[in-house]
Amino acid sequence: MPVEFCSGFVAIVGPTNVGKSTLLNQFLGRKVAIVSPKPQTTRNRILGIYHGKDFQIVFLDTPGIHKPWTPLHKSMVESAKAALMEVDIVLLVIEMPKAHDPDIRPLMANIKRFKKPAVLAINKIDKGRKEQLLPLIDQYRKEHEFAAIVPISATLGINLAELLQELRALLQPGPPLFPEDMTTDQSESFLAAEIIREKIYAYTKKEIPYSCAVTVETMKEEPEKGLLVIGAKIHVETNSQKGILIGKGGGMIKRIGEEARRELEAMFGTRVFLDLMVRVEKNWSKDPKALRRLGY
Repeated sequence: MPVEFCSGFVAIVGPTNVGKSTLLNQFLGRKVAIVSPKPQTTRNRILGIYHGKDFQIVFLDTPGIHKPWTPLHKSMVESAKAALMEVDIVLLVIEMPKAHDPDIRPLMANIKRFKKPAVLAINKIDKGRKEQLLPLIDQYRKEHEFAAIVPISATLGINLAELLQELRALLQPGPPLFPEDMTTDQSESFLAAEIIREKIYAYTKKEIPYSCAVTVETMKEEPEKGLLVIGAKIHVETNSQKGILIGKGGGMIKRIGEEARRELEAMFGTRVFLDLMVRVEKNWSKDPKALRRLGY
């Protein structure tokens, strides 16, 4: 008797910087969500589609749950909470070195409130003490009736196949929700903007990454030159931030552009000309109208 096809939506939720985006990228075998050691990197809800032999999982990678202090952060947290209402299964990700993060408790309360099947992934087991793992699993098993608790390392790929099988076991029979050749619903311009923003996180410090937004204004193919021309704006909140981002003699913006261009060329499989412009838009992260215009 043939195995019945199953499908469903899974929200990846957790505190900031626990490895949710890394986990999604590992599942899909390609980058659809940017990654940074800095917290609160993911701002939008990212959809990624995993195609199994007899199942399809539509993952929603959500911004990390944290205490919001600006309209931007409030939008991020609300996006994460809304995902819990919309999905069939919740994948709660925590990290072993910070297994008692206070932001975990509100998430657990919401999981119980919405009564969704939930799997707990304890990430970064390669960075924790082995003797702490079993007591930690036992503790979380007592706190909530998780369908499964799986210790993993998203970076090293440890136990990810086992985690996928636990999620597959919770899916309900249903048809594929997206075509087989689709791994995300994000546009190419969104992915390009996110790659640029990732490089800003990598090479700038303090408030600069959190005060930047990126919009791709143009994407134009020039087949005769084998070239993709991308024009993007980096929005900052003050002139001093603009100066830091451009850098002495344009050194910082050149470095960001070169690193982003390399990754964009690998992503799109063609040569890329990347034109970056920095624009001051005062207090955009606190302005609801600006947030909507910039895609938040």
